[in-house]
Amino acid sequence: MCQLLNSVDGTLSLLNKLTFYAFPTKTSEFRHPKSSPYLGNKTARRWRFRGVRLLSLQGGSEAADHVKSSNKFKANCCDEGEMEPFPHVQTLRKFPKEELVGKVVMVRFDSTNLLREEEQDQSSQSVSSAVFTIKYLHEAGAKIILVSDWRKKTNSQLHDVETVADMISSVIQHRVVTIKCDYSAVLLKMEVLKKADIFLLENLSEYKEEVANNSKFAELLSLGVDIFVNDSFSQSHKILASTVGIARFCSACIAGFHFEESLCQLKKVARTNKRPYVAIIGGGNLHDKAAALHFLVSRCDGLVFVGMMSFQIMHALGLSVPSYLVEPGAYKAALDIIQIAHDRNIPILHPMDFWCMNEHLPEKMGIFPSHHILDGWLPVDLGPRSLDELNSLLVKCKKILWIGPVKFKFSGECADGASKLAQALNELRQRNCDITVVGNMACQAMVMESKSVLVNDMIENASVLWEFFKGRKLPGVMALDRAYPFEIDWKSAYCNPAQPLVVDIGSGTSL
Repeated sequence: MCQLLNSVDGTLSLLNKLTFYAFPTKTSEFRHPKSSPYLGNKTARRWRFRGVRLLSLQGGSEAADHVKSSNKFKANCCDEGEMEPFPHVQTLRKFPKEELVGKVVMVRFDSTNLLREEEQDQSSQSVSSAVFTIKYLHEAGAKIILVSDWRKKTNSQLHDVETVADMISSVIQHRVVTIKCDYSAVLLKMEVLKKADIFLLENLSEYKEEVANNSKFAELLSLGVDIFVNDSFSQSHKILASTVGIARFCSACIAGFHFEESLCQLKKVARTNKRPYVAIIGGGNLHDKAAALHFLVSRCDGLVFVGMMSFQIMHALGLSVPSYLVEPGAYKAALDIIQIAHDRNIPILHPMDFWCMNEHLPEKMGIFPSHHILDGWLPVDLGPRSLDELNSLLVKCKKILWIGPVKFKFSGECADGASKLAQALNELRQRNCDITVVGNMACQAMVMESKSVLVNDMIENASVLWEFFKGRKLPGVMALDRAYPFEIDWKSAYCNPAQPLVVDIGSGTSL
């Protein structure tokens, strides 16, 4: 699929470790790459590998100097022991069920799960867990107030709050009554709660105080609420009044079933328990995602760029890239990522060819090498050689992360490359390869290729994962109550609760 970038000294230790390909045979053919701060002015030997060229670089002193003077990326590279960005949070699963009886519980649900345009599949794990949170609370005897934000982009039928209430009612099979945010406090003090068990507040996207995390608005939402349940993990990277601000005013703030499962998905992605572990990276905006890419390149056994970011990697390698495909400010960030890969002896790969569209005749298509796209031609999809080599690369992997779309600046809605990649990953999943797919377009491609794909293999909101990879603590997670990281058998610790409890807090002096 791609050009492989190997270590500076020309060794092949990483490929032996990953066993992606057979050991290369050296040829007598040499070539001089274009001048680049990374390649320097040294000669790059050419190796042949089953149709894949590997640049075994020698020299590159200028790039080495560049990295020595800029080591800030090392702060973002965590080893296995340092990777614990999430606290142990209290969950609805472990919250005492008897404490829910008669309590008013506000549930912040994910509208992208319950209010989709397409017909709801109750067997879908994401929908099922979100519905189960509401049904579990209802069966426990709690009064439930649902709150979320929604837009017609999610579902064109979402005209008003009554329509949304009817839609949720049909999904959870319980009557849902609408109330307004301004009147919620009054309603809770009156006898209105006796008329129903589940209520829906107005659309939060209509309130600017929501995105501003306005304290007074958060307090208004929480009036009369005993327990807050956050079940909208897709918003956990944002600081909102309904996910963060409200936590200050409730006696308990816990994670719902869907939130808990999504949290486990992120932890699964971070684990490197299976190797080789390769990340397939689509999309663009390399500069803003540099810290996240530093994290990935420090943990994975290889990175495969299949989107707009591939051109930034090619540009940093000194390959010919049309100026309109070069992202401003991404050059130095790409160099840092390449150097980390060299330090760890892992490959960075980019496409070898592209399907391109003629700028003046859009119906005219052609295949061009990645480093030789002619003027007047625009890349729209991965080429056949890239896809063939990608398949041969992934077949030996034990764990694969696909994050971001296989889409370029001028791609259409449906890229054949994404479909074929989804087919390959689905086959590998059936062979017990650990697959995680992140992002709406990538998840849609997987679902189209296999209706049996598990939701715990997919994370639709890529923004949350990118923030997680950057090492940032997610506000929606940090706002929840803490929990013990292990189970405590209190009965064995205190066999006779009638006995007095003595706690030694120390003398308060130090020697």
